[in-house]
Amino acid sequence: MARFRRIDVFLKMEATGIIPVFYHPDIEVCKGVLQACYQGGIRIFEFTNRDDFAHEVFAELSKYATKNFPEMIMGVGTIMDASTAALYIQLGANFVVSPILHPETAYTCNRRKILWIPGCATLSEISKAEELGAEVVKVFPGEVFKPSFVKALKAPMPWTNVMVTGGVSPTQESIEEWFGAGVSCVGMGSQLFPKEVLQRKDFQFIEDKVKTAIGILQAWRVQHTK
Repeated sequence: MARFRRIDVFLKMEATGIIPVFYHPDIEVCKGVLQACYQGGIRIFEFTNRDDFAHEVFAELSKYATKNFPEMIMGVGTIMDASTAALYIQLGANFVVSPILHPETAYTCNRRKILWIPGCATLSEISKAEELGAEVVKVFPGEVFKPSFVKALKAPMPWTNVMVTGGVSPTQESIEEWFGAGVSCVGMGSQLFPKEVLQRKDFQFIEDKVKTAIGILQAWRVQHTK
C-alpha cells in the first residue's frame, strides 16, 4: 500500500528533478546505493524490475527505506503489465513507470491511486496516456529523441509533463539542455552508478555524484526563475 498520495509523488518528482533508476540483485548493494542517494539529496527512487525475483529485492528494500529513510518515495520501473504493477504496489511502490503505453496498467494504478508513468513515443500516445490519467509521461530512450523532441512536443502540448530516461548525464551541459527543453524531471541510471563503482561499493562516489547533479539543476533553476 502506498504511503504517499500520487499528487505528492508528482510534486516531489518535479521538485527533485533527478530520479535515480537502479536495480541490483544484491540487497546490500541496493541499501548502500539508496543511502548514498538519500544523503546526496534524493527523495524519490525508481527500482527497476529487470530480473527474476526482483520483486523480492524490492520488498526488502522498501521496508528498509520506510524504516530508515521515511521521506524517500519508492517506486518501480520497467513494468509491462497490470499484474506486475499490482504486485509491486502491494510491496510498497508509490509510483509505477513503464516503457510502454498499457491501458490495463493505468486502470490498476488509478484504482489504487498510484502515480502511473507510461512510456510514449508520439504525440498521439502522449494524448492517449493523458486521457487515461497520466500526470507524467516518459520519453524513452532519450538518446533517440533528444531535447529537440521535447521542445517540439511542448509547443502544441505545453501542459504535458515529461520525464526522460536514457541519454541524460549528471553534467552541466546535459542537465541544462534537457531542462531547458522543458522536461519536468529526468531519470539517471548507469551515469550515476558506474559498474566499477558498484563492484568496489564506493557509495561515497555515488553520494558525491548525486550532490553535484542536484546542485547543477538547482543553480540552473535559480538562474531561470528570476
